[in-house]
Amino acid sequence: MHPAPRPSTLLDMLRLHVPLTPETDALLTRAMFPDPARLQATLRRYRTDPDWQLHIWEVSGLPVSAAGLTINGDAGTVQHLGTRPDHTRQGHARALLHGLTTALNLGTLSADTDEDAADFYRRSGFRTQELPSPWGRRYRCTLERWATSVER
Repeated sequence: MHPAPRPSTLLDMLRLHVPLTPETDALLTRAMFPDPARLQATLRRYRTDPDWQLHIWEVSGLPVSAAGLTINGDAGTVQHLGTRPDHTRQGHARALLHGLTTALNLGTLSADTDEDAADFYRRSGFRTQELPSPWGRRYRCTLERWATSVER
């Protein structure tokens, strides 16, 4: 008699500090400016700079969302966040960010982003604040681990 399969848990889907692969490169580049030289320079930074960390969310062993972070003390900054097109709007990126906040024991997790992405972060429980910018509307989105939903 085989034991019943156990339900998936956060640790089954969250992978910390993973090396870059063609699959993770494709996820990250979905969140980058589409200039080939800039893409390669940024991916090189993930490969060579220990302060630039890559974390992924997997579903059935397939990386479906990737987050590139930098960490300073208990504060994390999202540099890039990308999800496979066939897995968008399923909560994977949101679960990845919230899982990272817990797994890495972050007090805050923030991202500076454009208006479209700010809506995603807002729906994911982040507080948003408009930033002065010569490049259109930009936002700082912040998730405070111990904040209540009323404070957001």
